Amino acid sequence: MAKVIAVAGKGGTGKTTVAALTIRRISKTGPTPIMAVDADPNSNLGETLGIEVTRTIGDMREDFMKAPDQVPPGMDKNNYLQMLMSQILIEEEHFDLLVMGRQEGPGCYCFVNNVLRKFSDELAQSYKVILTDNEAGMEHLSRRTANKIHELFLVTDHALRGLRAVRRINELIDELNLRVENRGIIVNRAPETLAPEFLEEVKKIGLPIVATIPDDANLAEYDMSSKSLMELPEDSPSVLAVDKLVDSIFAT
Repeated sequence: MAKVIAVAGKGGTGKTTVAALTIRRISKTGPTPIMAVDADPNSNLGETLGIEVTRTIGDMREDFMKAPDQVPPGMDKNNYLQMLMSQILIEEEHFDLLVMGRQEGPGCYCFVNNVLRKFSDELAQSYKVILTDNEAGMEHLSRRTANKIHELFLVTDHALRGLRAVRRINELIDELNLRVENRGIIVNRAPETLAPEFLEEVKKIGLPIVATIPDDANLAEYDMSSKSLMELPEDSPSVLAVDKLVDSIFAT
């Protein structure tokens, strides 16, 4: 059974960076293969991993809805959609990437979504780790309530707005009755000492801080030069912090 890791948080707090660095560590130390799912409509995970994304599930779904009868002779719609989805899957050495892309447009997408969901669940059985980079609303995970999430990383920066977004996501998970084994807060761009007001808000949420990631000049440099975070130096502060966290969850 695959270990399921989900990353969520307010936009701009470094959620996708944490997802990419988690993939980086697991790619180096295992277990592999990894299925990475970019479920954030902003779709930045591929860029941080140094991968060019040309088509998404959203693109494929929209094209199909515009011309649902354009199915090759002798092939039913189910198999046709599965074929299209397999073409969108980006395969790398230690991980594959599936980008969800845009949300549904007007009209009923029930048939398409059911086929894609069934196929993605079957596909996921081939992986040792499934990592999902979510939007703040947890829309992608809310559609997969039967699947257990082993590790949920709730990412914030050192700001109360980011932390309050974490609290709302945490409450939403309970409302959706999602099966989550472990939940923890990751503080990105963290100072050496967290502010008392910040720690008081953490106490109200009732979740542990599982990692603090210090400000890392390498991240800004790599972003400006569009370099993959997979190439960050081993001693980069953000790499060291995420490596320690990832190693701890695979130690047991």
